[in-house]
Amino acid sequence: MIFTEIALALVIAALFGFIAHMLKQPAIIGFIAAGIVAGVLGFSNLGNPEIIESLSSIGVALLLFMVGLEMRFNELKHVGVTSLLTGIGQIVFTCGIGFGILYFLGVSVVPAIYIAIALTFSSTIIVIKLLSEKGDLHSLYGKIVVGFLLVQDFVAVLILVFLAGIQSSGDPTLSFGLVLIKGLIMAIATIGLSKIFPKILHLIGTSQEMLFLFSIAWSLGVAAAVASPFIGLSIEIGGFLAGLSLASSSEHFQISSRLRPIRDFFIIIFFIGLGFKMMEGVGSVDLFKAAVLSILVLIGNPLIVMVIMGVMGYKSRTSFMSSLAVAQISEFSLIVMALGYRLGHVGGAEVALVTIVGIFTIFCSSYLIIYSEKLYGLFKPFLVMFEFRKKKKKEEVSIADRKGHIILIGAHRLGQNILLSLMESGRDFVIVDFDPEVVKDLSRKGLPVIYGDASDEDIREAAGFSTAKAIVAAVPNFNDNAVILKEAKTENPKIKVINTASDEYHAEKLYELGSDYVMLPHYLGGEHLGNILKNRNWARMLDTLKERNMSYFKDLSIHA
Repeated sequence: MIFTEIALALVIAALFGFIAHMLKQPAIIGFIAAGIVAGVLGFSNLGNPEIIESLSSIGVALLLFMVGLEMRFNELKHVGVTSLLTGIGQIVFTCGIGFGILYFLGVSVVPAIYIAIALTFSSTIIVIKLLSEKGDLHSLYGKIVVGFLLVQDFVAVLILVFLAGIQSSGDPTLSFGLVLIKGLIMAIATIGLSKIFPKILHLIGTSQEMLFLFSIAWSLGVAAAVASPFIGLSIEIGGFLAGLSLASSSEHFQISSRLRPIRDFFIIIFFIGLGFKMMEGVGSVDLFKAAVLSILVLIGNPLIVMVIMGVMGYKSRTSFMSSLAVAQISEFSLIVMALGYRLGHVGGAEVALVTIVGIFTIFCSSYLIIYSEKLYGLFKPFLVMFEFRKKKKKEEVSIADRKGHIILIGAHRLGQNILLSLMESGRDFVIVDFDPEVVKDLSRKGLPVIYGDASDEDIREAAGFSTAKAIVAAVPNFNDNAVILKEAKTENPKIKVINTASDEYHAEKLYELGSDYVMLPHYLGGEHLGNILKNRNWARMLDTLKERNMSYFKDLSIHA
């Protein structure tokens, strides 16, 4: 019975997903493993194989809808030259090297192209989740990683458009030309709809049920229309364009949060189906090829990123931490292979090969990202060879002659008020910040600022850790605070170090490490408001603080 087989497959997926969670692994590994086990147990026919394929297509359409919903192309201009060059450079070199290796190993040209492309993409979902759990998402390397993952997603969408062009019969050049024309028309229509839908969604958004129903209907309806014989594009492109048309609406966050559970349900079906497909070709998979390709992804991709960032002048720590984010393949890789399988360009053996590489690299890279600090400490002596330029231009500020100064690490939000107090006090100070926009703004004002990560040894030396009187770390990341505290106390035992913690647990840990004072923003905020309410003129004071906040928000929007 179809119901029973799907239910059992989902139970197995839940079991393996839980095992993956206990091993600190992304659930995707558990879901693919569940598909393999379900195939072994004989669920691969599911009464009608088209059912699992249709359910998988819904999952893929919703996944691409969410990608489009969260991708605003105007953000591409904010990712910076570093993210743009790193993202494109890594894709080009990985694809070229991967194709060369596959061709040398005797893989046919078309399957080799598909596999090489699949090896280039890293999982945005997995990497961002791991960085968020570590608290590194807003660090210097975290921002670079998010930037080049955005570039990768954009390139992946273009590749899906290209594949939609070659799926038609007839002259490939003519088919691709027609697809480009159709794609251009659809893109123009999407831009037009993105101007109209925010107003419509504002009306629909008053009813949560209607917003939920409209979002599903719109995503799947557009995907089905775009994949129809009349338009001739793929379901993936349709889902992406549907999401992109709603990306500028104020309700897109609400839509995303409400659709995520149902998307995850159908994506589980997709990965289970992928496990089924593996069963068709797993017996013919060359494990030597799988091992070589896994090494390329786990070691080759990070080396490529480190070389690119080294050439641009980044220090070994920033380059190394960023490089670990590309040591796995992504959901896009598996979607590309599934599309190639559907078009008849690759067989079950090639799908199984990439899936095995995916499982192994995702499994290994998760631990690489989690324990990146320890790995950097282990390989630090050897990573200096990737520092091809002595100094990055923005890091060439020398503060070597200063003594008895205060070092402010992080001049945004919490640090901004501290900076104003330091300026009013007349004390000698130095600012360290990894946000290029903040650094540019402070430099225009003539303030002593260094661009870089305070966890970097060269940045600490330039800021004068060994001669400073005090350090104020106005950044919430626990690992960064711990490194700053440890290195500061080692270089200068008499220095006073003020740290920041996001909660009481991490504050206690920092005190145990020797912090002189730990700021808890929520506690300080409550204490500040309490002092205001004690004052007789508290209402007038609130008006004054409101005006100051509004002025601050306006200043932020100008520099955004």
